[in-house]
Amino acid sequence: MADAIPLRARLAAKGLDGVTLLVLPAAALLLALFLYPFGYGLWLSFRPKDGSLLGNYARFFSDPFLYDTIFTTLALAVPVTIVNLLFAVPVAFRVRLMRHQRLLTTILVLPITLGTVLVAEGMLNYFGPQGWFTRALVSTGLFNASSIKLVHNYWGVFLSLLITGFPFTFLLTLSYVTGIDPGLEQAAATLGARAAERFRHVFLPLLVPGLAITFCLSFVQAYSVFPSAVLLGAPAGPTRVISIAAYQAAFEEYDYSLASAIAMIMGAVQLVVVVAVLALRNLFYRGPAAGAKG
Repeated sequence: MADAIPLRARLAAKGLDGVTLLVLPAAALLLALFLYPFGYGLWLSFRPKDGSLLGNYARFFSDPFLYDTIFTTLALAVPVTIVNLLFAVPVAFRVRLMRHQRLLTTILVLPITLGTVLVAEGMLNYFGPQGWFTRALVSTGLFNASSIKLVHNYWGVFLSLLITGFPFTFLLTLSYVTGIDPGLEQAAATLGARAAERFRHVFLPLLVPGLAITFCLSFVQAYSVFPSAVLLGAPAGPTRVISIAAYQAAFEEYDYSLASAIAMIMGAVQLVVVVAVLALRNLFYRGPAAGAKG
């Protein structure tokens, strides 16, 4: 009986039809662009200059100047991601009710088109020692120039990551917020639930899975900070993030094996945080999530 069914029909039943075959070139491209560099970098990280298998990793975790970069980067990426989410949720709820939603969304995501370097240059001209904002504060007589330092430190990088990361976080949050059926809120309101109760009992459980994904993606984006830490921070001090350590190993020490090991550690830290957030999401709520759109 099986021989009577054409081969094409049997393959189609298993999902191997003409449309699926069109995906193969894209899959091959992904393998070439991502899996091969990752595999090569992982292999290279186990080939240190001293010849030992784990020499690069032993050097990294035995040198505070290197392993402290993990916590320095986390101290930037985690707070920035949380603050961006705290801003994005109420703004998204407000924007979804406005008539000119597309126009407002375009204005809010405009900073993402500027790029990290252009944002850093603008912040230096605005918040720098001779910037407009600094001079305005000094002109009030309440501050002196030496007491105002908003760039070349932790807060300069923090503000830069907020400006460049908020549009991305907002877009993801808005897609989940607008994906919730308005009928659920109306039903809760009909039953007497106030706005805070509707958010806590209706919206929040449906948003948690989406907000967890948004947190993970925004965190990964913030954790890879490099230009902001160099241009607006103190790359030899408080904002020496792990990407700077990898850059210095590769292009100052010309130790590509150590740089690969640092990159692998960087990826592992991000993976641990992402897995932890997704595990907490499953503990908080299990059920249908709001469908994202847009």
